[in-house]
Amino acid sequence: MIKKHTGVYIFFGIIAILDILSGQFFPDVRYFTKPLLMPLLMLAYYMEVKPLGLFSRILLSGLFFSWVGDVLLMLEYLNGSFFIGGLLSFLTAHLMYIRYFAKTSSVNEPYLKRRPVMLLVIVAYVIELMYILWPYLGEMKLPVLIYGSVIGVMLAFALWQIGKLDKKAALLFTAGAAFFVLSDSLLAINKFRSQFPFAGMAIMLTYCLAQYLIARGSVRHLQTSTTTVND
Repeated sequence: MIKKHTGVYIFFGIIAILDILSGQFFPDVRYFTKPLLMPLLMLAYYMEVKPLGLFSRILLSGLFFSWVGDVLLMLEYLNGSFFIGGLLSFLTAHLMYIRYFAKTSSVNEPYLKRRPVMLLVIVAYVIELMYILWPYLGEMKLPVLIYGSVIGVMLAFALWQIGKLDKKAALLFTAGAAFFVLSDSLLAINKFRSQFPFAGMAIMLTYCLAQYLIARGSVRHLQTSTTTVND
């Protein structure tokens, strides 16, 4: 028999597929599918990890602010200020994930502590992304620069989990963070520089994968840690 939380994860996957496809072919359907994504993922995660501890509350906070961002960006066409609100909401979500990664503890040494030069790859990526976007940002230069820096820090903190945490948890966190950076990058390029075919599908596919993988990484982290579950 399928466990209840597994059923909710499956439902999340179905809604995610519908949302990804509707963005390209049936735009009006997105007003139903997009607001459901994060609540479903939050519910599945909660059902799997309850009772909640420090880490699970932080993770749920990240998903909640992502949901707020989803709704505000969906309503951007009504008022341009909704985009700023969405940006701030996702910025807060990234800060929640940074807080999560910063609070993990282990007797093992992170891989990046031995190879800190790898962080230069992230710095180079953020610089290149800003270089591509900068001439097109107008009054959004500072907000986008701050946001781009934060997502780079979030990815660096996710990479810091490699060698420090359980291998599977670390890889899930890293993959999720990388997909999140990719999704945000595609969204920024499509919005500010030039629109490209199937942008909506690519943005939502990478976004849904990012959130799912980060949530699964947290589940694995809590299952394999003996010191963090009840913090």
